[in-house]
Amino acid sequence: MTAQSLPSAETDFSRGAGPAGPLGARFNLSRVDLAVLGGLALLSVGLLFWATGNVVLAAGFLAGLAIAAGGALLARRLFPAAAAGEAALPDWTMLRVAVNHDDVAVAVTDRGGRLVCANDLFATWFGGFVTPPGLPVDARGAEALKNAGRTAWRDGEGVADDIAVGPLQLRAHIFRTGQAEDYLVWRFSANERIDLATEIVRHLDGPAGLTLAQAGVMAALVSAEGRLRSANRAFLLRALDEADQAHYVGRDVSAMLRLDEAGSLYFAREGDRATPVRMIQIPLAPADAHGPVLLAMLDEEIGPADRGTAQAYVETLLSLLPFGLALVDRDGRFLYMNRAFKRAGNVGEGRMPRYPGDLVVGEDKGPLADMIRRHSSGQQVGGDLSIRLVGQGDDPVSMRVVGVRGLGEAAVLLSLKDSSEESRLKRQVAQASKMQAVGQLAGGVAHDFNNILTAVLGSCDLMLMRHTPGDSDYDDIQQIRSNANRAASLTRQLLAFSRQQTLRPQILQLPDVISEVSHLLKRLIGDTVQLSVHHGRGLGPVRADPGQLEQVIINLAVNARDAMPGGGTLTIETYPVSAADVRQMGSEFMPPADYSALKVSDTGTGIPADVLPKIFEPFFTTKDVGKGTGLGLSTVYGIIKQSAGFIFADSKPGETSFTIYLPVHRAEHGAPATPTPVSKPKKSQWGTGTILLVEDEDMVRAVAERALARAGYTVVTASQGEEGLERFAGMEKVDLVVSDVVMPTMDGPAMVREMRKKRPALPVLFMSGYAEEQLRQSINIDDVAFLPKPFSVAQLAEAVSAALDNAAHRASNG
Repeated sequence: MTAQSLPSAETDFSRGAGPAGPLGARFNLSRVDLAVLGGLALLSVGLLFWATGNVVLAAGFLAGLAIAAGGALLARRLFPAAAAGEAALPDWTMLRVAVNHDDVAVAVTDRGGRLVCANDLFATWFGGFVTPPGLPVDARGAEALKNAGRTAWRDGEGVADDIAVGPLQLRAHIFRTGQAEDYLVWRFSANERIDLATEIVRHLDGPAGLTLAQAGVMAALVSAEGRLRSANRAFLLRALDEADQAHYVGRDVSAMLRLDEAGSLYFAREGDRATPVRMIQIPLAPADAHGPVLLAMLDEEIGPADRGTAQAYVETLLSLLPFGLALVDRDGRFLYMNRAFKRAGNVGEGRMPRYPGDLVVGEDKGPLADMIRRHSSGQQVGGDLSIRLVGQGDDPVSMRVVGVRGLGEAAVLLSLKDSSEESRLKRQVAQASKMQAVGQLAGGVAHDFNNILTAVLGSCDLMLMRHTPGDSDYDDIQQIRSNANRAASLTRQLLAFSRQQTLRPQILQLPDVISEVSHLLKRLIGDTVQLSVHHGRGLGPVRADPGQLEQVIINLAVNARDAMPGGGTLTIETYPVSAADVRQMGSEFMPPADYSALKVSDTGTGIPADVLPKIFEPFFTTKDVGKGTGLGLSTVYGIIKQSAGFIFADSKPGETSFTIYLPVHRAEHGAPATPTPVSKPKKSQWGTGTILLVEDEDMVRAVAERALARAGYTVVTASQGEEGLERFAGMEKVDLVVSDVVMPTMDGPAMVREMRKKRPALPVLFMSGYAEEQLRQSINIDDVAFLPKPFSVAQLAEAVSAALDNAAHRASNG
């Protein structure tokens, strides 16, 4: 794992000499130092003259000193990099290595708000190298980050809590640093999910505390200030009067105990006849932080023979606690581990490892053994060590090692934190961030492609109008148009994956959709593959785009066919899934509700386990080069997600299945039934009127202008929103505005709002390479038509004619 940095930011760091001037900076000497050296030189010359009386010798010595000083100064000026005391350029490779951390995300920004350096965990949590505080977090977290950044610039340090990134809760700590204090270091750490102190309080006040009391173990939870937070009945009976038991919280524990001259510990209330007790302290916070401590006290008998009984009491205590704890002797062998430790350490039932090193990978055995040896030889303070467990991949877990005394053979207490849930959430956030980033990229690429394809298709249509079948160029133009349409289908797949396509949902029954597409499936899968269809009873209706749902079934069927080159069986099933069934499934993603399920299975070779998690990623394919784009399953994934459904893949040798769950559509009481779409009469491709055409892409604007002028319209063009407003202000009559949505400086919706301030009923036709559903949220303008790119000349003419007809209809009814 390597930290990332932005090389260009390194040029912003200071490299110049200090304010002492060139000479002082080169030699690190002040003016006083230079004066002293000059005086010493003159004194030396005077002493030489006094001793020899030779004026020529003294003058020669003075000239030699001057030549030496001049030579040193000249060398310093010719070779400034070798000057002593010159500040060397900072070695930022050390910073890049230093910010690598598996639990803390780190980023460094300069005063100009530029990202200087960040580690890989930062990119994983936030979906890339995004500059703080502009991170993809919720609104409350974004405001907290901004305020914490301002506080850090002002006071040197700032803190922001409860920063939500999906399911991950983070805490941000920001520091101002640097020689000129012109950098901010942003540190993000995950909040602990288990409050150990709260869990212990709950157990001490419940049956677990009573069980310990019956076993003779006096247990208490003490705050960092030495105040009592909770205790079981055995501790309260020994430390306090019964009448005071209801008011013990917040009392000073040190006042309840006393030490005699021999170092024995007693309860102060019991006086001279008190029985000595042995106390075990279990810190619940890192060694360098003040936190609550769990105290376990046992009666100290006369001799050391009863220490085994004390150890048995402690083992009883450890078995009741909800977090993983184990005891190790001075030779590093396990004495005891509770169930939580076995579960966190992946220890099977009935199997007791001999050494802690048996639980970790080979590279971590040495550091763990050294740490246990160091704590068993007398070190009382605990320490944390990041280790990797055998059979649990490369995800590290945290093990805490604490030295204990007074438990016979037991010398070290190990605490193992089960971080599997946290690791799973990290992987889930990383996967979601990656899919979101790739989806945004795919949507942007599709938009640019749609502009290009609009110009290609429009040019082909215009050329075809000048040629007839049989001309030498006609077939070539048709071939270009066919290839452009194929490219347009690829952009639709990209929009489907990024969930930005325009869907036309209807109320459907899954068996009806399968029936419509079954004839096509039989031709696609060939004669060597047998198609088997089974429908369950009681299927609820679903709301989806029938065309897109058919595309999903076809894609899954074609993939199944390719997985069975020697033939096999393709099975399509539909069945209902109730909310109770979803709860029994224990899915982490599907909320309990009623679903209609569609399952597509095949008897092919199966999907390898290392490939299965990647199959829905775009451009990932296991097919040979030229035989697949890698967009089939990613398109399926996008369509199902955009339809509020879920899709899961399961594979084993000889059987692969894709199961789709679509929520059952419940019509609201009293809501009108969804009308069946009727085919509208085809609009004329000819018309009259004045059209203002605003489009920032020159090639698209030129094709649209020629197409509309050929259809009989008077066309006035503009290349951006401000120019469109100028053209509109100078035109006496505008029958329709045809505008792109996304344009630089002023977009289409902003331009139309300004125009409608003068003409509220102005007809508008928007065109864009983005999906209509995505743009409707940003357009938010009534009575506008939409034409998706890429479009042909005929589609543009029909859309303009329909927009003019609708405007005339509204005017006549108004």
